[in-house]
Amino acid sequence: MTMTTTNKAEVTGPLSRKVLQYGETIEGIVRAAKEPGFSSETGWAELEALMDTARFRRVGNDKAAMGWPVYRELLTRWATTTDFRSDFHRISEVGNLVFLELTEYNQPRGGAQSVVNSLSLYEFDDAGMLVHLDIYLQHD
Repeated sequence: MTMTTTNKAEVTGPLSRKVLQYGETIEGIVRAAKEPGFSSETGWAELEALMDTARFRRVGNDKAAMGWPVYRELLTRWATTTDFRSDFHRISEVGNLVFLELTEYNQPRGGAQSVVNSLSLYEFDDAGMLVHLDIYLQHD
């Protein structure tokens, strides 16, 4: 299947829908992470349900690669200290790959907001589980 759209309501690809769910889940967890009792061990369970945590690899800024336990801790530090939202631009699904373009807004508590354009590449296995995530950012 090959699909590209700039309208979220038109997303029909099964993996593209999972990527949108992943983004909605991240935004929800970022809000919940500031509540008392949030734990990195249990707070990411909804996101973990979308991935093969044993095989998952994330490559981000400066080509830094990490598996799920390290990425979960990075996400926890970020989510507990930063407000985040994103604006959707485009999503494309080709085979087991999904490309997502966003504008991301991050505001650390007590800090200035940063705005970046991002392109994220999600790779899924044959069972539909996320196994690889590449992040590309454009800063001002």
